[in-house]
Amino acid sequence: MKPFDERLDTALADDNVRTGLTSFQRGWRESRDTMIGALEEQEGRSFDELRQEFAAIKDGVRDNWDHYIDRFTANATAAGATVTRVGTPAEANEAFVRIARDADADLVVKGKSMVSEEIGLNHYLEDVGITPVETDLGEWILQLAGETPSHLVMPAIHKRKEQIAELFTRVLEREFPPDDIDRMVKVARTELRQKFLASGIGLSGANALIAEGGSIMLICNEGNNRMSVALPPVHVVTVGIEKLVPTYADAMKQVRLLARSATGQPITVYTNFVTGPRPGQQQHILLLDNGRTAMNEDPDVAAALRCIRCGACANVCPPYGVVGGHAFGHVYTGAIGLVNTEFHHGIEEVAGPQSLCVSCGACAQVCPTDIPLPMQILEIRQDVVESGAAVPGGRIAHLGIGAFGHRRLVDLGFRALGIATTPLRRDGVTKIPAIIADREPFATRVGWRSPPAIPVRPARDTLKRGKLAEPTPLDAQPLAGRRVQLFLQCLSDRMAPEIPIATAKLLRAAGAHVMVPREQHCCGLPAYDAGEQDAARDMVRQTMQTLEGIDDVVTPASSCLAMLKHDAPHLLRDDLDGLERSQQLAGRTYDLISYLTAGPGRLPAGSLDNGDRTPVTVHRFCQASNTLGRRDAIEQLLRDVAGVPVVPLPEASECCGFGGSTSVRHPEVSAGILDRKLGCVDRTETSILITDNPGCILHLRGGVHASGREVRVLHLAEYLAGRLPDATSADGSPDASTNGA
Repeated sequence: MKPFDERLDTALADDNVRTGLTSFQRGWRESRDTMIGALEEQEGRSFDELRQEFAAIKDGVRDNWDHYIDRFTANATAAGATVTRVGTPAEANEAFVRIARDADADLVVKGKSMVSEEIGLNHYLEDVGITPVETDLGEWILQLAGETPSHLVMPAIHKRKEQIAELFTRVLEREFPPDDIDRMVKVARTELRQKFLASGIGLSGANALIAEGGSIMLICNEGNNRMSVALPPVHVVTVGIEKLVPTYADAMKQVRLLARSATGQPITVYTNFVTGPRPGQQQHILLLDNGRTAMNEDPDVAAALRCIRCGACANVCPPYGVVGGHAFGHVYTGAIGLVNTEFHHGIEEVAGPQSLCVSCGACAQVCPTDIPLPMQILEIRQDVVESGAAVPGGRIAHLGIGAFGHRRLVDLGFRALGIATTPLRRDGVTKIPAIIADREPFATRVGWRSPPAIPVRPARDTLKRGKLAEPTPLDAQPLAGRRVQLFLQCLSDRMAPEIPIATAKLLRAAGAHVMVPREQHCCGLPAYDAGEQDAARDMVRQTMQTLEGIDDVVTPASSCLAMLKHDAPHLLRDDLDGLERSQQLAGRTYDLISYLTAGPGRLPAGSLDNGDRTPVTVHRFCQASNTLGRRDAIEQLLRDVAGVPVVPLPEASECCGFGGSTSVRHPEVSAGILDRKLGCVDRTETSILITDNPGCILHLRGGVHASGREVRVLHLAEYLAGRLPDATSADGSPDASTNGA
């Protein structure tokens, strides 16, 4: 494998990668959702219920691995197979070569096997004079190109037909028109047929190992796996020990989930159960550990061993859609690769790729075995930080997080920055002089997203008692007599004060007594996202101390709600007192949209209808959708309470590309994700984009401004405050008293 930085640069320079993967991801999502819906109707149970049932089966095997390995080994041996346990890639490769030497075989035909990629089998065989031939079409294409798979299921998904035609023309020395796909497929079939007939060994992986019968389950769409298993005189299976399931019935549960999650099919073309060798054939099964036992002993990541290699986590991953698998993974790609690579190949091999994750949570929503991948990736990120492994911008990020933990230092820094950049403030952004903006690396890092204007005063200054004019009360007063602590969010307080100010106005108009604790700082999310868990715990504890009491806590940032409700209890799991306090705080904490719809601040229908019918569209903050389980709450509130026409945004819950540290460490990746999001906004033909998370706001505003689009990007609080009785703006934006700049 080439170094991560080199793989990333190569991917970013290849427009074919992003173009092809965007189209694939969109088509896959539609097919997958249709098939999962049909399965739910067929089974009479939800996807969550089905995947939790199968996850429990896999966990049961992991809890008693030795028993199931012994049972499988005994039954497979009784059926005529030879089962060998191997600990490392070197042991696996040596065992394979011994089998080949005993069979006097110098040609191996291979069905798809990610384990053979994991152990580097092809290179090992070539070094000892044995020829491996990939027979999966995608794998064969990559073997001709000298590349490795970029996807668990579709290894050549990053290749366009023009690239494949050029490759075939060059390697096979005959002309292949790009549009003649049938001809390319037929020549592959012809080239490979003779290899099947001449080979001494056929290799396969296994989608499952069935303990009760000693059988292997093989799933494929091309039929090549069947020929690799059946034709050669020796059949070798390379498989990880995590593929065990107890019974055939359990294997069928996997079948129902696998194809729908992998390719959007109800079932693959070929599903085979192989028990022992055919008459006159040898069968060898190499059971590989390679870090799996150590992984199982780590409670934070052990659930990743449930993986059935469907690739769904890559199919919804925004960074994967920009750079593909070669940059995003090592051998195993997608989110699952960011977890298991540390155990299979070492922390150094995952240090670079894990920095691409934007923590959007989409992978967890589609995983058919219910693996908590976002949380696991953050555990790996912490391991990377503690190991000192090199990460793009890692040292700077570490120092920055350390400084960010000091509230007064941060406050002084932002105030000084606001004063220093006052001459550069234009239209809500910081206008960087061309002599700087047009030069590298500044142009690449910043040119696609205008930096926000840094205000001189944070929101907390404007929200001091008596400094903000009281809004005209709404006719309905759902919060009359209720006390609310406003948690500003560190980003919006100091970089977008108009957001918490508008939130305060809205809550006061609904009758709340709003308090702004002066000692508040940060929920800990930036530190947690950066893998600095000790710093994150300190920030969580400081926030809990600041917000103690019995009053409601409301924040304009859905990211803070996700942190306090979902992540803080996980961070404090070993601190019983802290865990209890975090759960108490989570129980009375709301973001604005949940407070106004499901919480005490429910607004009556039409209470903010000022007659303006300008259509809007809504970007749903990805973590609100994927971590908090929210769907169309903002859209419903806008229609019901404000009377506004809402145009559905394509891919509304997809990440906008902010991704915390990712947009700083890998701006080109973030820019690619943002470009996809703004393209979706263009399709709505609306001029107002509404969302409810400050990070998304600043990111989207910067992208809109840099691209010259005529779109207003507003926080939900800003938009609703602009419809209060005393607001002066006719388009739904807040009046001058709410911008706080």
